[in-house]
Amino acid sequence: MSLDKNAPAVILVEPQMGENIGAAARAMLNFGLTDMRIVNPRDGWPNERAVALASRADMVLENARVFDTVAEATEDLTHVYATTARPRDMIKHVATPAGAAKAMREMTAKEERAGILFGKESFGLSSDDISYADTIITVPLNPDFSSINLAQAVLLVAYEWFQAEDETLDLVLRNEERPANKKEMVALFDRIESALDARDYFEPIQDRRPVILKNMRNMFQRFGLMESDIRAFHGIIKGLTADKKEK
Repeated sequence: MSLDKNAPAVILVEPQMGENIGAAARAMLNFGLTDMRIVNPRDGWPNERAVALASRADMVLENARVFDTVAEATEDLTHVYATTARPRDMIKHVATPAGAAKAMREMTAKEERAGILFGKESFGLSSDDISYADTIITVPLNPDFSSINLAQAVLLVAYEWFQAEDETLDLVLRNEERPANKKEMVALFDRIESALDARDYFEPIQDRRPVILKNMRNMFQRFGLMESDIRAFHGIIKGLTADKKEK
């Protein structure tokens, strides 16, 4: 089995048990995934219980990286998936694990990086976490019993990724441009937020500020912006906010 350096990252958000991290690492390596990222693990890192359950998938745990936030864990990625039931308060693209796997194979063929968010065992991903994602992955399950644990969720998505390896891919010509990564997207969000603050936009609606910003992130994630689009938006914001003398 060859390992693809552009294979998707598996991002565990606030995992609560070391055993589940270890079992997830085992599932990853079964299907050729090695880039594990852990956001704010409850019991800290490294974790001996994770090693015990990894069953020789030590290379995944040894190279795992820990981050404080989802934004930091995804900043080098161009497309982020969130594994969750379809949120009713957001407009998001939705894919099955098989559909997401095919799309991710197309991304890696173009040397783009994708990542998959998995939520903590008790409550899954928060709406704020999901707002950083471009697409939702929803697993078709028995509606009368749809509970799966963290390692099972990782296994399902990793399996579909592995199975999609031999499919023929149609590549899109993009004139040598690349999609904007999440670090660039977050920088754009921050600049828009700062520009709105400078105009006291939130002053009369402070109670709605978190919802408005979350909706803004969700909206921009759906656009599929390229790096040149990010530069264009920065130029637009500069033009709208600069004093006449600065222009």
